[in-house]
Amino acid sequence: MQSLPRAGRWAIYISLAVVFAIACAFLSNWQFTRNEERSAQLALVEANYDATPVPLDELIPAGGALDPGDQWHPVRLVGQYVVDDELLVRNRPHGGTSAFEVLVPFRLIDGRVLLIDRGWVPPGDDQPDPDAVPAAPSGEVTVIARLKPGEPLPSSGRSAPEGQVPTIHLPLVADAVSADVGRALELSAYGVMVSEDPAPAGRPQALASPSEDPGPHLSYAIQWILFAVMGFVFIGYVIRTERRHRREDAQDEPASDAAPPRPASRRRDRDAEDEDALLDAAGR
Repeated sequence: MQSLPRAGRWAIYISLAVVFAIACAFLSNWQFTRNEERSAQLALVEANYDATPVPLDELIPAGGALDPGDQWHPVRLVGQYVVDDELLVRNRPHGGTSAFEVLVPFRLIDGRVLLIDRGWVPPGDDQPDPDAVPAAPSGEVTVIARLKPGEPLPSSGRSAPEGQVPTIHLPLVADAVSADVGRALELSAYGVMVSEDPAPAGRPQALASPSEDPGPHLSYAIQWILFAVMGFVFIGYVIRTERRHRREDAQDEPASDAAPPRPASRRRDRDAEDEDALLDAAGR
């Protein structure tokens, strides 16, 4: 790098700073986008979480699908649990353990089926599977549940043993339950249980409310902007340091230039001696 002309080196420095700034700008914009998405999620929870429950048809008409803006909105369901098709979702992080969430299809009086997540149970004391799962109430039940969209399949491709599923992927659940329930199952959403009436003697532990933490995305976005500015500051510091060193070297040059006269005078003495030798030779 030192062999390049000064202007060439500085152009490379500035180009590196520009490339670094572009990368920082991209990452900052990505964090701003994530912050906006998180803010929208928090606003959605605030608007819908404690709303008045409505019938399922008001939010998901027959043949329709859940509107993203209705996520977390409570619905009132009247019907019966299909207890024979109960499933467990494995590897759910609750209570500091790899817990299980309890899924039970709920058949409404109009024949539609909505999957209900009744809560979670811990793994067993001496086995990975839960020691006991509180049973869903039998007979006609009124359930209040909050709607959520289904989850994607796990990217790892992991599976689950019979009676369990690796994630709440609704088409996968439809294949795991009995055929008539699977055909009627709502595939755009499932419900997170809030209450059951009549209430059973025992029930799984309730799922935690959504976090209200906005996350670090905004601070990360600002940090990337500062990194971009620091890149230019650093390049400016490098250029100023190089210029200062050049000025110091220039000030030291006169002292080093005082030495050349000696070789020149020695050359002149040698020339004079050669001329004298030529004159002596000519006089002889």
